[in-house]
Amino acid sequence: MWIFQQGHLSGLLQFTSSGSTEPSIPILMFCIAYGLSMDYEVFILSRIKEEYDRTGDLTEAVAAGIQRSGPLVTAAAAILAFTFAAYGTGSIVFLKMLGVGMTLAVLVDATLVRGVLVPAFMKLAGRANWWAPAPLRRFHERYGISEAEAPEPAGGREGSGTNALVQ
Repeated sequence: MWIFQQGHLSGLLQFTSSGSTEPSIPILMFCIAYGLSMDYEVFILSRIKEEYDRTGDLTEAVAAGIQRSGPLVTAAAAILAFTFAAYGTGSIVFLKMLGVGMTLAVLVDATLVRGVLVPAFMKLAGRANWWAPAPLRRFHERYGISEAEAPEPAGGREGSGTNALVQ
């Protein structure tokens, strides 16, 4: 709104403000940003959960999970932000709005939300992070579903064959 409706940065982005924004742009940006942010969240929470299962220490798990997933999330966000920023250089105002808005949304999501708010909330939530509804817990217990590491192969990790190739 500040940029396109009120016309701020119109000289830099080379557009003329019409005093309004296309009503479908915020909805479209929300849908795209929501879908992209779920990808980041899966990467980060998977690493945190793995570390928590391994150590049982939430503080250590959050720090290690963020550390291990950080480069991937940063690279993905940078690529997406750069791609969306390219839309902002076009001459069609609709695409320019989408490009600028999505660039800002991706950067804020990857830095502020995933880098600050998620770890802080997980620290505050403590063991509640791992709460599951009773039917889901029973299902996991009944069928032996767990996120623990897979058992070692019969021959161990050392040796020849396909196990040696995996290393």
